[in-house]
Amino acid sequence: MSQNALIVIPARMASTRLPGKPLAEIAGAAMIVQVWRRATEAGIGPVLVAADSLAIADAIKAAGGEALLTDPDLPSGSDRIFAALQQFDPGRRFDVIVNLQGDLPTIDPASVRASLLPLRDAAVDIATLAARIVRAEERDDPNVVKAVGSPLGPTRLRALYFTRATAPWGEGDLFHHIGLYAYRRAALERFVALPPSALERREKLEQLRALEAGMRIDIEIVDSVPLGVDTPQDLERARKILDGKQVQ
Repeated sequence: MSQNALIVIPARMASTRLPGKPLAEIAGAAMIVQVWRRATEAGIGPVLVAADSLAIADAIKAAGGEALLTDPDLPSGSDRIFAALQQFDPGRRFDVIVNLQGDLPTIDPASVRASLLPLRDAAVDIATLAARIVRAEERDDPNVVKAVGSPLGPTRLRALYFTRATAPWGEGDLFHHIGLYAYRRAALERFVALPPSALERREKLEQLRALEAGMRIDIEIVDSVPLGVDTPQDLERARKILDGKQVQ
């Protein structure tokens, strides 16, 4: 890979369903520290946590990582990673920025690495991930975002749409979108400068802003979906998963 990549993990204390979740303990460490560890294990470049509070930044620094404070009133994770990037890299050393959500403590480091693969094509602005849906109940669950795309190869789609509906209709695979994005730096700069789009507001899916603006998103298909921690029940599942592994 020729890309010079930086992983940025946005993290904020405010959460409607699980307040303070970045500092929730999982397998002997704060959740944000577990996510930082998975990102570090991916080995694709430096890892930076974009925090909205000193408590998150202190937890990362105590674990040996790097963190920057960002405005707690920023409207989205994309705005938070862009604000951190401007502080951390004014000299523009990094040309690929990976946005890894701070509530994915079970993310496979191999999936983080896989997110860079679509960027080998110079026409791709943003890369993301999806996995085939194997649980029947997820097909109609609006909390499971579906990625709809044209096949480019056995593990690659060109994104046409993302939706909470069951799509596409008919026989065949459905794909569970994984909210990890690898942006070309110029694409990130363009994206955060755009206003929220009509379909983004309707579906409550930020990535639709990029598609509506004509930006190209390609999807790498990976084997599994990481557990996103949004509720106390999710937190207990994450604890069971990581307590069953020898997490360093």
